[in-house]
Amino acid sequence: MSEDLHRIYSRARLDDRQINELIGLAHGLTADGVINQAEAEYLQKWLVAHQDVSRNPVTSNLLTRVNQMLVDNVLDAEESRELFETLQKISGGDFELGEILKSSTVPLDAPPPSVVCKDSRFCFTGTFAFGPRSECENAVITRGGQAGSLTMHTNYLVIGVYATGSWKHSSWGNKIERALEIKAGGTPIAIVGEQHWLQFVR
Repeated sequence: MSEDLHRIYSRARLDDRQINELIGLAHGLTADGVINQAEAEYLQKWLVAHQDVSRNPVTSNLLTRVNQMLVDNVLDAEESRELFETLQKISGGDFELGEILKSSTVPLDAPPPSVVCKDSRFCFTGTFAFGPRSECENAVITRGGQAGSLTMHTNYLVIGVYATGSWKHSSWGNKIERALEIKAGGTPIAIVGEQHWLQFVR
């Protein structure tokens, strides 16, 4: 395995592990139905530690919001409620686009098209609530589709639910830009979000 491929593979495994750890942490923090000051500060420290290891879009954007809440060293009632609701969505696997990640700038097709797995080619990019990218690929393969890298023959680019408004600056943002170029060139390719794609594979 080349050094670049090893680094990419290691980063993907690290990101998956971080998401799983964050989900577990969110479960624990929301167990008593409220987030207090000490819990918010603990979460902040955890996010800072993991931010140093990997620039995961989920931990990065959550840390930004928690920092904003604690900038005055006080977690007020409204901030506590917002943080609780956010962590509850994370722990329940229902962390949708447009929450704290501000991903409305991700160029999804509007209105979103129907997704047909059979005989279609898919490319997946980003971080997925559904699971590792390999599981997303298997989901379409078992339904008669194909999955792989982005080419002129790709029918759907599926963007993971953990997308950020700063996608242009992310490593996986290159695929989105390439898909937009393909679309602009007249080749039909649909750009859809994970939540929309899930409606057609469940």
